[in-house]
Amino acid sequence: MNKRMSAVVIATFLFGVVFFGTSTANALEIKREKLPSGLTVLYVERHELPIVMATMLVKASPLQEDPLKSGIAYITAKMLNEGTTGRKAADISQEIEFIGGSLETSTNNDFTTISLSVLKKDVEKGFDLFSDVVLHPSFPADELARKKELVKGTLKQREEDPSFVAGRRFIREVFGEHPYGRLVEGSVESIDVIEKADIVNFYDTFYRPENSIIAVVGDISHDELAGLLDRYFSFWKAKREQKDAENIRLQKPPELKQSRIEVIDKDVAQANIFFGGLGISRDDPDYYSVSVMNYVFGGGGFASRLMKVIRDEMGLTYSINSFFSANKYQGRFEVEVQTKNESAGRVIDEMLKQIRLIKAEPITDQELQDAKDYLIGSFPRRLETSRMIADFLVTVQYYNLGDDYIDRYRDYINKVTKEDVLRVARKYLNNDNYILVVVGNKNKLNL
Repeated sequence: MNKRMSAVVIATFLFGVVFFGTSTANALEIKREKLPSGLTVLYVERHELPIVMATMLVKASPLQEDPLKSGIAYITAKMLNEGTTGRKAADISQEIEFIGGSLETSTNNDFTTISLSVLKKDVEKGFDLFSDVVLHPSFPADELARKKELVKGTLKQREEDPSFVAGRRFIREVFGEHPYGRLVEGSVESIDVIEKADIVNFYDTFYRPENSIIAVVGDISHDELAGLLDRYFSFWKAKREQKDAENIRLQKPPELKQSRIEVIDKDVAQANIFFGGLGISRDDPDYYSVSVMNYVFGGGGFASRLMKVIRDEMGLTYSINSFFSANKYQGRFEVEVQTKNESAGRVIDEMLKQIRLIKAEPITDQELQDAKDYLIGSFPRRLETSRMIADFLVTVQYYNLGDDYIDRYRDYINKVTKEDVLRVARKYLNNDNYILVVVGNKNKLNL
């Protein structure tokens, strides 16, 4: 590391330390750094295994897309390791495989991640490859054409899956023109019109250090990491002025003033049912009360009311579950179930009945305690591996959950009362105005 850069890095290192609560198996010290370029760095030193994990989160997602070119965030991410200014796709693949590492990309509703896994002895090579695909992608035309055909082929193939068809229609009905109402992968039609210039423009606009967070976890010291960041990321600069990703104008999801029922005719033995509506954002203070409530209602597996009644007592399905997808902006509430076409009406009626019941009176003391025990007890399992920790850290940072989130999670859950559960059930579970999508055989459905 050159002396100038070393001094800057050391001067800007915040040495903000966060400890995992003593309830976790191994306390971890998390350090946070802001590089001069604007890149946020989260770092955890672990020497149990000679492995280094790095996850970079970039605020590039469907939230920033032109709706007519939906899927551009996804395609851009998938093209990163398909060629750089100094390497072809085959070179990248061969070099990462030769050292037994992995280099992967993923895009969801809110952001894109690029993840590196490498042995300690190969960390220099790993960061060389990692930085190359992040900073110098070339988006070769032949690879782009191939990638587009692969994505379109996958989308066409998934059309045969009734659950996919129902889920796609459900999010569209819930969110309308909001980006959350589209598939992250886009559509066959939108992918067709995406050109290389669109990819380059999207990358140049949103792939930038101040728009990114990197978490590095594993067998690496602070000095080693500082040297790698200096060599491979210190000269990362934005290529053009950014559209403000945090203040983009989004079409608000449509307000439900009455129930909407969509039935899609398909010759299948099992009806696929998606039920629900709008939910909450990840930073909503109600998130923890909603988590407890949903565990009792339908998210707790065999312990949930929906499973006990509709599966165990009525025998109408093998599995039924509910969840809240808590995104940066408003998420959704969803119940998903498969049942015989002939019993679809009975299942829907029982779901509505169970919503009325959980909104009518407080849950039991035992239900409350079981939900808390599970949510608190399962929390450490999110942090069992270096990869999981790295992914977790960038997510916590992105959603602004606070440096003390890990320590405070137990308290957030423990503070939830039966009155809180009743309040959020009445606020977020709607048995009057809802979206219902059913893919099944219309001649056999009894709705």
